[in-house]
Amino acid sequence: MADEKFDAIIVGAGMAGNAAAYRLAKEGLQVVVVERGPYPGSKNLSGGVLYGRVLHQLIPEYWKEAPVERFITNEVVTFLTGDASFNIDFKTQDFGKPPYNGFTVLRGKFDRWFAEKAEAAGAMLVTGIRVDKVLIEGGRVVGIAAGDEEIRGDVVIAADGANSFLAQEAGLQERIPTNQMALGVKELIGLPRQVIEDRFHLTGSEGAAYSIVGCVSGGVTGGGFLYTNLDSLSVGLVMNLDELVQNQLQPPEILEEFLSHPLIAPMVKDGTLLEYGAHLVVEGGIERMPRLYKDGMLVVGDAAGFSINNGFVVRGMDLAIGSGLAAAETVIEAKARNDFSAQGLSAYAQKLEASYVMADMHTYARTPGFLKNRRLYKAYPEMLTNLMGQIYQQEAQPKKHLMQLLLKSLKESRISLFDLVKDGFMGGRTL
Repeated sequence: MADEKFDAIIVGAGMAGNAAAYRLAKEGLQVVVVERGPYPGSKNLSGGVLYGRVLHQLIPEYWKEAPVERFITNEVVTFLTGDASFNIDFKTQDFGKPPYNGFTVLRGKFDRWFAEKAEAAGAMLVTGIRVDKVLIEGGRVVGIAAGDEEIRGDVVIAADGANSFLAQEAGLQERIPTNQMALGVKELIGLPRQVIEDRFHLTGSEGAAYSIVGCVSGGVTGGGFLYTNLDSLSVGLVMNLDELVQNQLQPPEILEEFLSHPLIAPMVKDGTLLEYGAHLVVEGGIERMPRLYKDGMLVVGDAAGFSINNGFVVRGMDLAIGSGLAAAETVIEAKARNDFSAQGLSAYAQKLEASYVMADMHTYARTPGFLKNRRLYKAYPEMLTNLMGQIYQQEAQPKKHLMQLLLKSLKESRISLFDLVKDGFMGGRTL
């Protein structure tokens, strides 16, 4: 490879890197994908929801061949206290019809399949290679170095994940502070397929996705999740990294406490631990995004900070694919003009702005700040479960009006009417 110059060098064989590689190879460009792990997906935590309409545009009816797990028909938001829970439970059969709204996937399987599709289209995949530095000549990125070997190309696409080393090396991003990052910890828990379907009231390949807020993360700002796969559950927490460090908390201990909660424990009962891992997540939103391009380089996916958590759903994979496709289209146009300068690659930002990727990043720009409101994790779950308990508890006494019960629950949870109005207004603006 040292003797060959590529049209594009892609570092990272995740969703963004594979999407870019597939599109570029289909166009006939010479593409190499450099992956640090022994195979694509080996470094990724298993499990998550792929909202795959964008992938359907790239690979029509991808679900017929891709290793997807379950199509999500049941979306649940749970507010949790120490001994009670309140669910917002939405289920629809419309999500179970092609082209489907979303699938649970296991990244170790899915990323490998996606990379094989890119290879079949003509891309070269090189695994087990750690990139040590970006090659810069005259202020322009001209390739990468791995050990003693250099690989040169017209453009380098950084798809190397959160807190991107390549973006920092190229001067596109400073190191992200810990208060703008979260640590995701996850277990993959094996259960028989029929047990999962019975336990979560699912039929066939239907699936459920839970977003969990409340007393789930040891007092640290964050939340929990649970996704059903065919014969396993992906369950875990995402917690503010800065608070974990300051309070000297151990993520594995917090996760075990979460799994033993009266709501969660029956869901994972009798399961077998198949996998455990941790992963950094950038939570700064648009404010923490790096510069996305420079002479000879583009930044995509998690490396560019494309992730959204609005409290209802966590998204990253569909944004990564969308950014990978925008990068590929930009490189195709730059190749036609033979212009890989910053100006020539600036079309990438324009394509993103014209797509759902940046539109959704702008829509939820205030979300990171709003989700730092500590009342969301203690006071409101307590208020909601308290209110529901009073509604359903029947005493041999006259029942109070709903508004009286609400005011009583607010008082007991120490939420003022001013806080309720303010948080409602901010939530409306944010979400």
